[in-house]
Amino acid sequence: MPDQRRGPETFVPSPGLITTFHLPGGPGVRVDTAAHPECRISPHYDSMIAKLITRGNNRMEAISRMRRSLEVMVVEGIRTNVSLHRRIVNDPDFIRGNLDTGYLDRLLDRKEAPAAAS
Repeated sequence: MPDQRRGPETFVPSPGLITTFHLPGGPGVRVDTAAHPECRISPHYDSMIAKLITRGNNRMEAISRMRRSLEVMVVEGIRTNVSLHRRIVNDPDFIRGNLDTGYLDRLLDRKEAPAAAS
C-alpha cells in the first residue's frame, strides 16, 4: 500500500496550469494568493499557492466558516490539499481541540469514514 503522505492531499507540490480558480469570501473569510485562472505553477514554486483564513466570535464559528469556505473553493488543473483540510475541519478530534504534534499522522493513518447519505 502506498504511503498516503506522498499523495496529492498532503502538501506535496503539484506544478501545472490552474484552469479553474474560484475562491470563497464573505464575513470572517480571507484568502491570500497571487494565483488566478490560467496561472502556471512552476515546479520551483512554493507549494502554498493560497492561504485561506477564517475567523469568528468563537472556535466553532471559525470552523463553520472554514467548512463552508472549503466547500465552495474550486481549484482545477493542479492537485491540492483542499480535501485534506475538509477532512480535518470535520474530524471530531480537531473539533474538540484534541491536538498535538502527532495529530496529522494519526489522522492520515485512519481510514477516511464514508460520507453520510443526505
